[in-house]
Amino acid sequence: MQPSDYQQLVEAIGDAVVVCDAAGAITVWNDAAVRMFGFTREDALGQSLDLIIPERQRQRHWDGYNKSMSTGETRYGNDVLRVPALHKEGRTLSIAFTVAMLFDDARKVTAIVAVIRDETVRWAEERQLRIRVAQLEAAAAAAAPA
Repeated sequence: MQPSDYQQLVEAIGDAVVVCDAAGAITVWNDAAVRMFGFTREDALGQSLDLIIPERQRQRHWDGYNKSMSTGETRYGNDVLRVPALHKEGRTLSIAFTVAMLFDDARKVTAIVAVIRDETVRWAEERQLRIRVAQLEAAAAAAAPA
């Protein structure tokens, strides 16, 4: 693959692709990330991931991020991480993502790639189903003979 092929791939993929350098500054923000989070490339490039991380999650995020940067390992290469995120308009999103670490020739981490999917609608539907099941269970228990 040529370098331009990678650019085309990042732009063609339907999921958001966000790449950050070792310090956590955004270096790649594809069209899907623009659609998902509402921030333009100009808004996002060079900014901290705090742009999309809810304030109450930031410390935990950065603790994990810094550990991954120092060790070169993450469990979220295979396991999907589900967390809240922020849209530019201030609303909360439910996102799911995996990450990949990028290394230089000396195996030092240079960047981290996140492939992100917006699961806000699916999460809300599942929540409504859980509420409905609880209601039906409560009604069945109330109707059952003592």
